[in-house]
Amino acid sequence: MQIPGFCDLCFISIGGITMKYTVALLCLMLFVTVALLIHIKRELRLLSEQLKKRLRDGSRNYVHVTLLDHSVSRLASDMNKCFVQDDQVKQTLEQEEKQFRETIANISHDLRTPLTSIKGYLQLLEKENPSELQKSRMTVIKKHADELGDLIEHFFEYSYLLSNDAELNYERFCLTDETAECIAAAAMQLEEKGFDVIIGEFGRVMVTADREKTVRIIQNLVRNCIHHSVGDITVNVTESDGMAKLTISNPVKDPSDIQPEKLFDRFYTGDKSRRKSTGLGLSIIKLLSEQMHGYAQAALDGNRLSITVELPSNAQSDSLM
Repeated sequence: MQIPGFCDLCFISIGGITMKYTVALLCLMLFVTVALLIHIKRELRLLSEQLKKRLRDGSRNYVHVTLLDHSVSRLASDMNKCFVQDDQVKQTLEQEEKQFRETIANISHDLRTPLTSIKGYLQLLEKENPSELQKSRMTVIKKHADELGDLIEHFFEYSYLLSNDAELNYERFCLTDETAECIAAAAMQLEEKGFDVIIGEFGRVMVTADREKTVRIIQNLVRNCIHHSVGDITVNVTESDGMAKLTISNPVKDPSDIQPEKLFDRFYTGDKSRRKSTGLGLSIIKLLSEQMHGYAQAALDGNRLSITVELPSNAQSDSLM
């Protein structure tokens, strides 16, 4: 039997030590890799949370990472570049929207002065014993002057509502009573058109909201029916799931021309009967409803158009006061 020499023993010893260090080094590298992957996953999750928060809150905060990893840092940097461009676009749109509101308000104001003069001279002419022909012509002038006045008021009101940051004056009142009063106030116009108002569900529904703005919503709904209906109008006032609901429906001449989902878009005048208006009346309804934490929607069933406004009833609205 051959006995290993000194050199052989040294080689075996060094080889064993080298193997131990190699295993230890591999274990260390594996540990570092796993730790790095865990940290990268954590940073990606953090990026996701920051992105969700930005989208949810509408904030303009940028994302950041603490990991000195080139790929993750590059991702965060690229995301922030996109956010910068997005914020610039939003800022430009906000400025344009502000200029648009100011322009509408200025136009409305400029048109009011000559319109007031026209109506003033009409009143003077009416006092000068005009002939029957002159009376007939003045009636036509007055009709168109009133229509122009309504258009101007819509422009002015819409621009005012968009820029008005005044607090709402919440109070508790009966939505049913206010609806009945608005319908009664429009009785003469309804009679001229030959429309009857059919009362459907009309329970005593209480609501906590801004009374003035709510009345404005009802008036616009009634006015919309008077201008665009081709038959009798149905009114329902109900309550469900903590929401007070007002629905006014009327038949329309050509339902194929109406897109319910676009009725609340400003300046939308789908069917021919709406093309003499600004298309702002329903936009104002939607805007006022949302200001009071409600909403408005439209639905078309056959040739019957229904517009519904829902506002928080007293149970929910108390928390808004």
